[in-house]
Amino acid sequence: MSKSGASQSGGEGEVITILLVDDIPDTLENIKKLISFEQDMKVVGTARTGTEGVSMAKELRPNIIIMDINMPDMDGIQATTLITEAVPTVAVIMMSVQNDPDYLRRAMLAGARNFLTKPIEMDELYNTIRTVHARNKPIAAQYAAVEGAAELRPKMANRQANERAGHIITVYSPQGGVGTTTIATSVASGLMKEGSKVLLVDADLQFGDISIVLNLQTQSTMVELIPDVDDLDTELFENIVATHDSGLKVLLGPKRPEFAEEVENNPEALAQILKKIAGHYDFIVIDTSTRLDDLLLALFDLSAKIVMVCTPTIPSVKNVRLVLDLFDKLKYPLDKVMLAVNRVPDDRQGKRSAVSLEKISDFLKRPVVTAIPSNEQIVNRAINKAVPVVASERDKSKSPIKELLDLSEAVYSDLVGEDEPELEPEEDPRKKPSGLRLRLGR
Repeated sequence: MSKSGASQSGGEGEVITILLVDDIPDTLENIKKLISFEQDMKVVGTARTGTEGVSMAKELRPNIIIMDINMPDMDGIQATTLITEAVPTVAVIMMSVQNDPDYLRRAMLAGARNFLTKPIEMDELYNTIRTVHARNKPIAAQYAAVEGAAELRPKMANRQANERAGHIITVYSPQGGVGTTTIATSVASGLMKEGSKVLLVDADLQFGDISIVLNLQTQSTMVELIPDVDDLDTELFENIVATHDSGLKVLLGPKRPEFAEEVENNPEALAQILKKIAGHYDFIVIDTSTRLDDLLLALFDLSAKIVMVCTPTIPSVKNVRLVLDLFDKLKYPLDKVMLAVNRVPDDRQGKRSAVSLEKISDFLKRPVVTAIPSNEQIVNRAINKAVPVVASERDKSKSPIKELLDLSEAVYSDLVGEDEPELEPEEDPRKKPSGLRLRLGR
């Protein structure tokens, strides 16, 4: 045993139980061998993936988990978030080859207690384990004081989750480049009030930007859910979704354009997935592409609100009019759609050359819920910070932050307290007419 072992151990005769999680076998073996020299430490399990690590943490309930940050199925930050929620008595030590302050910050926000940089020095490993364990003992004792607390917590969370409203909001524009991703991320962030659980979905299957805008590097996407759509369970879904630093849950789209076919070939699948998990969230906000197809129609049908986005230009307004005409033929209620005009110029930017809000409202026969001024500097700063625009500045009175928050509040006010019509739980999507022509009776 090292010289520091006896003096810094948690107590005489106490053995610190440790779970190792890393996708590299040599790393697992080397750390396991180092720990085997210490009489007050014991490796009780090893896992090669984040998913396996979460499962073994629930089963073994070790004192310490040493977790690699980069793994192929689920990164260490996402796994740590799930573990600290399910097993609050455990303390996670994150490790990575990259000594990056951003990694450290994200790891700590996920619940990690310390950070080791590979290659790990022997004394640093021992001292970190003992220090983290000693600091975590009072926390673990508080949970252990209530009999069965660790087991009750997931069950209580599931019961509460099943009681959530599951309001679905789809953000859409028939024209590209109008800022739907900025609006979707901001609306999702704005809906994250105290106690609310919000999911953001990137349904722009070929060229979605949410992973870039929010700097989410998880390897898991909705593609992995499609084969299991008929037998989808909440635990599998939670293992796939990413968690932003703000606590926002995010279901990412395919990583490459060619992978989009796996979702597009089963156009009802994404709607089925969201329908099954809706009761575990208060709000689900969906960012979309411009393409009108069966997949998008299924999402529209499922949505309580559709935020229709246009810019104050003639082509953009014309395209929105075509889609609203389609909605009328599909017999969507008028209050299902909220009209947002984005990138409204101020006087210095040539407001006179833009279509006025009054003309837009008259032409579309819909009120403009919010007019969002153009401010590329604030939007770009938010992207550089990897946060939604509404969370990028302290001053919430600035445009477009104020207007985006106003839109979130309008969505919240319209949905909270409303009783949504129940969807047929056993409806077979194969019996539903497919395609725009069939849906419209043509």
